[in-house]
Amino acid sequence: MTGRRDRPAPARPAPDRPAPDRPGAAAPAPPPGQGSGATVANAARRRTHADYTGGVYGSMLAASVIVGAGTLGDFPRIELMLLLLLTGGVFWIAHVHAHLFGARLAQRPPDRAVVLRACREEWTIVKAALPPAIAVGVGPVLGLGVQGGQWFALAVAVAGQVGWSVAAARQAGATRRMLALSALVNLVLGLVILLSKLWLKH
Repeated sequence: MTGRRDRPAPARPAPDRPAPDRPGAAAPAPPPGQGSGATVANAARRRTHADYTGGVYGSMLAASVIVGAGTLGDFPRIELMLLLLLTGGVFWIAHVHAHLFGARLAQRPPDRAVVLRACREEWTIVKAALPPAIAVGVGPVLGLGVQGGQWFALAVAVAGQVGWSVAAARQAGATRRMLALSALVNLVLGLVILLSKLWLKH
């Protein structure tokens, strides 16, 4: 009797639960939507970064086009507006081509979704050419001649370049000092373009 009373009770079997390191054990699933949300956020950040950098580049390109326009034909305003838009469109296509066929072609041919995403991300190059082109068009309304309209469009392009650079720095979480530095650097670059127009004019 005493020996039976002192015998330890048999341990209860543990519930059948797969060990974490057992082959075939299922890993805990992430909360619904967590992976897709992170992917969407990363894609949005990449798209925003591409928009801002494309805006800076497109504005500088528009300013360079205005400087190098020189003497136009019988319809200088229309020709300059078309030149700005066509140049932006050509460089947009070139950037999309480089984006798609640079590193992606070595991995796999781009599908339709990838092509459309690349077109959207680089479209700001064309958007940045619109304000200077509009400035050329509204020059007569403001009483500006052909040369005055070109200078006005050039100032709009430089202002766009500074604005896009500040937006890019802010989106990257830069401090106020870095925001001011980014604006100053792009303003200096814009002034260099303005001075080059003055130099070429003489």
